Amino acid sequence: MAVLKRSTFNWLEERLGIESIEDFLRHKRVPIHRHTLWYYLGGMALFLFIIQVLTGILLLMYYRPTASGAFESVQFIVTQVKFGWLIRSIHSWSANLMILIVFVHMFSVFFMKAYRKPRELTWVSGMVLFFIVLAFGFSGYLLPWNTLAFFATKVGTDMAGFVPFIGGWIKVFLRGGNEVTGATLTRFFGFHVAVLPGLATLLLALHLLLVQRLGMSVPPGVEKKIKEGEQPERSMPFFPNFLLHDIMGWYGALGVLGALAAIFPWELGIKANPFASAPAGIRPEWYFLFMFQTLKYLPSKVFFIDGELLGLMLFGVVGAIWVIVPFLDHKAGFGRVTRFFTGLGVFALGYIIVLSCLAIF
Repeated sequence: MAVLKRSTFNWLEERLGIESIEDFLRHKRVPIHRHTLWYYLGGMALFLFIIQVLTGILLLMYYRPTASGAFESVQFIVTQVKFGWLIRSIHSWSANLMILIVFVHMFSVFFMKAYRKPRELTWVSGMVLFFIVLAFGFSGYLLPWNTLAFFATKVGTDMAGFVPFIGGWIKVFLRGGNEVTGATLTRFFGFHVAVLPGLATLLLALHLLLVQRLGMSVPPGVEKKIKEGEQPERSMPFFPNFLLHDIMGWYGALGVLGALAAIFPWELGIKANPFASAPAGIRPEWYFLFMFQTLKYLPSKVFFIDGELLGLMLFGVVGAIWVIVPFLDHKAGFGRVTRFFTGLGVFALGYIIVLSCLAIF
């Protein structure tokens, strides 16, 4: 038995280099300080993404991406397939939790200045992943083909039409025509199950590679105290210490996810009717509410520019600045520039929370 085990290990070692992987895990360490808790959010987001993939594959076995069959196929899943309602609820709740965790992870990385040299590309790849996650939410929302999803998608694609110069093309590209129809549903299905997962997998591999290559960043405040001798430099092995803590967090997330899915099953709603009028109070999903509420507050015209166009342009500029922050705050620490971007982050977080609450209440 020992000989067989050794020969199997040698065979795998020749092809996979297991010993080099073990050596890497054995020497990789994670800093310990009062902000270490935030390091676990990236793994939590990855765990929820895996849940999304697994439950999505199960739902694909019964889902039909057509205007005449989408709603009925989801209805069949939740009423006829054994535990189908639970799988769909887990898929929907995990999508929302993943977006929430990614939001929190993004701001924690921002406030800890983890985008500092040489981790600029780690931040940029993470931001592209963040946009892909939002695209997952937007494209998946339409797939049940219910009334709320139909009109929310109509509003969302109308907003895309206000983009200068190429807005009309983007709108037609997203819809597969001039109106939201079965072609839009089929197109969104393709984005949701093929294009976006492929892009997400590539970006996720790059992001994880950069994180493993460059390690975890220590916040400037902690780094300063270590250099001045006010506190010792402490760390823990990634394997098994940090990984075990990560897995315990995953268990907690799975418990919360299971409870939400079982106690508050995701509603299906009413089948979409393109000829019906939009229901009162229609609004997008919670992660787009701050944008929606901002556009509501803007006047129809600001000088000679349409209010919605101006709002989208401002969001585009702010989003671009947010992505290139590492190159603007390239000496992140305690300087005046850093304090400006910290204030910008506080304002952005407060703005998102306040505007979202105003949109809800």
